[in-house]
Amino acid sequence: MTDLTAPASRPEAARSGRRPDGPNAGILALVALILSIAAVALPALAAGTTYPSPSTPSDDIARYFTGHNFSATLTGFLAFGASVPLGIYAATTYARLLRLGIRVPGPNISFYGGIAASITLGASGLLIWAVSQTASEAPGAVVHLVADAAFALGGFGFATGAGLLIAGIAVPALILRLTPRWLAWTGLALAAMGEISFLGMFWPGLDYLLPIVRFIGLAWLAVVGFILPRNRHEVPKRGD
Repeated sequence: MTDLTAPASRPEAARSGRRPDGPNAGILALVALILSIAAVALPALAAGTTYPSPSTPSDDIARYFTGHNFSATLTGFLAFGASVPLGIYAATTYARLLRLGIRVPGPNISFYGGIAASITLGASGLLIWAVSQTASEAPGAVVHLVADAAFALGGFGFATGAGLLIAGIAVPALILRLTPRWLAWTGLALAAMGEISFLGMFWPGLDYLLPIVRFIGLAWLAVVGFILPRNRHEVPKRGD
């Protein structure tokens, strides 16, 4: 009988002492960023108008969903699509931070935030898709309610989760010099914006933080995903 634990039966990565790295985190974040931009730009081009804001009257929101059904469906489809690589990114960077020997709460906070951001963004996309299928048969107030719920999930919910994802990476990156200091400090600033963005639920003037965290935050995650060390041997020494 063959011994399944014998060295000859192990994968090459295990025999050489290396662990599989998983998907490239930079590419995952880049895909999420591209899909997020497309979720805003493509439907606007197709409809000739932008997606309505929560302050838009109910009748106008209902008219948007009934008159621009394809654009609304496309928004939901692309938003949901962007949520998937983001969740994989969170799992990949969590494993990498543990491989670097980081045992403080940062990796766990980052993983929680990334999964929360992925779920809220995905739920937002699904709600937009759902209301776009039935808007013509629903009262304007119901369409407005669902659209507001989608905005809250994909806006405040996503930004808060993304802020935790970024913070959980930026703090150890700054302390252990895993990335250039300016990049880590930029991440901390984005994380702070993400965490205070929920105040926009009371003060709509703070809504400008939402696209900053979503688009610049995803760009930051992409850069970090490409340059974050894969193991402790790649971490610069203190005196370097």
